[in-house]
Amino acid sequence: MTAVPDAVLLIAFGGPEAPEDVRPFLANVTRGRPISPERTAEVADHYAKIGGRSPLNALTFRQAEALRARLKVQGPALPVYVGMRNWRPYLHETLARMGADGVRHALGLILSAHVTEASWDRYQAAVGEARARLGPGAPEVGYAPPWFDRPGFVEAVGDHAREALAAIAPAARRTTPLVFTAHSIPVAMAEHSPYVAQLRTSCRLVAERLGHGPWTLAYQSRSGRPGDAWLEPAVGDVLRRLAADGATAVVVVPIGFVCDHVEVLYDLDVEARAIAVGAGLAFHRAATVGDHPAFVRMLADLVAEAVRDGR
Repeated sequence: MTAVPDAVLLIAFGGPEAPEDVRPFLANVTRGRPISPERTAEVADHYAKIGGRSPLNALTFRQAEALRARLKVQGPALPVYVGMRNWRPYLHETLARMGADGVRHALGLILSAHVTEASWDRYQAAVGEARARLGPGAPEVGYAPPWFDRPGFVEAVGDHAREALAAIAPAARRTTPLVFTAHSIPVAMAEHSPYVAQLRTSCRLVAERLGHGPWTLAYQSRSGRPGDAWLEPAVGDVLRRLAADGATAVVVVPIGFVCDHVEVLYDLDVEARAIAVGAGLAFHRAATVGDHPAFVRMLADLVAEAVRDGR
């Protein structure tokens, strides 16, 4: 940042909060992208099967409240706002509110651990568009650096993975594979970003923290044109391979997601679970980091560092 931040902006994807929101939300997400109507209808059906809404917005506000409380204790006691890329409160709405509250220099915390054009670049572009929409009085927004290897993030993921492993009989626990998952992206996009390298680093650090040997990285929730090359292996293929290799249980760790939403609650808890059970694997899924105290502490440390560096 070029100035000391006087507020924090949590930047998230957004999600539909009621069944009637699903189609408008998906229209926002797919605008300008080569997503077929059939795929959009398929995802709408996934939302219907998890209750017609996403918990992402509510969970993001819980993260904001936890961060606000943490900053009040450890300092700096800055206000914390939430802005969404694809749903209310949209980024331009939040930035307008921040401006009305007197905010001039916000620190943006992008709630995506691993950097790629689909996440960080698009979020920053969306913030730029929102500021342009508001005009010269819009708060400036600087960004915290990537945090995929920060100890607080690793601790939070590791704690939830350990909790999932605890459901497995001790005799089998040490040999149960961890399957870390993240959103697949086009190979062409991945080649121009640190996404895969950062993911592998995060997975390795979590496995080392746990002292757990067998782990692999898989990708999920692919979209786009069927003929395009996307990151593999797909989580379903990994589950089938592990079963064929003799595994009897698996712990899936959604390391690429910080909150539960459709990619976790349907793509993993429904689709991947069905594949695992069909292959003879006991399926266990670790929780996303959510408002784990170590994760919130890490976010607070990023804020404190930005204030220190701005000074």
